[in-house]
Amino acid sequence: MTLPRQVLPGQFYMLTRRCTQRMFFLRPDEAMNNAFVYCLGEAAQRFEIEVILPQQMSNHHHTTLFDRHGRIIEFTEHFHKMLAKCVNALRGRWENMWSSESPCIVELVDIADVIDKVVYVATNPVLDHLVERVHHWPGAKCVGAMLAGHVLTATRPTFFFREDGPMPESVELKLTIPPELGCTADVLREVSERIESVEIEHMRLRAQTGKRIVGRRGVLRQSWRDSPTSREPRRNLRPRVAARSKWSRLEALRRNRDFVNAYRSSRAAWLAGLTVSFPAGTYWLRRFAGVTVEVLAN
Repeated sequence: MTLPRQVLPGQFYMLTRRCTQRMFFLRPDEAMNNAFVYCLGEAAQRFEIEVILPQQMSNHHHTTLFDRHGRIIEFTEHFHKMLAKCVNALRGRWENMWSSESPCIVELVDIADVIDKVVYVATNPVLDHLVERVHHWPGAKCVGAMLAGHVLTATRPTFFFREDGPMPESVELKLTIPPELGCTADVLREVSERIESVEIEHMRLRAQTGKRIVGRRGVLRQSWRDSPTSREPRRNLRPRVAARSKWSRLEALRRNRDFVNAYRSSRAAWLAGLTVSFPAGTYWLRRFAGVTVEVLAN
């Protein structure tokens, strides 16, 4: 059983989930790119999530976002459920599409941490030596849309959703730089410059080591039934917070520890039949058991 998670409004996150057995179920093609944008955009609209930048890799995705209303759990559940159904319908599968590991939801503590993760998400295909430039990646063109301020549009995948069903015929996904990050132009300029720096650095690294990229055509030729030949890291840490600053990280960890202790104390009293209030940010018991939750102090 995992530790309880404090879910508060106004938090930045990086959401990551990988496909089972690291298989290339999300491998870019026209239908898959459309389904990814459609499911992400529909879930973001439904739960009022501000998506900053997603990246659809062949066997996992990274998505940086701002959860203004404390609905990250509902969003994650719905997005992953709908996308898994679409992928299985497209690939002709029936078994689980996602890894049995729970989604990785990392709180980004400071503005610098958000920018760091946005750059990481944008350059993931370059960091993995798949393409030379970010815009060469054949997945959904999210990085270009974010930098140019364009809206991504996707149509309802006809291979899964029925025409007379409740899902919208089309979805628009507007990638957002929340005002909490600062001036949009300044943020995008920094992200663009750092993306270019990562691209140049990895070109230099490959020139020194002789390592080659897979290339756009190579990625498109891969079968969705394939998986990486490299050994998968096992039993790594699964952090819940990311902070460049040591003191910000320690403060976030202390806050999480205090929440867990308060939650456990309230839960023990509640199970004993006492009337108690749970700490602010209690999610599951508030949603499904109707417990009283304290109001977060301003």
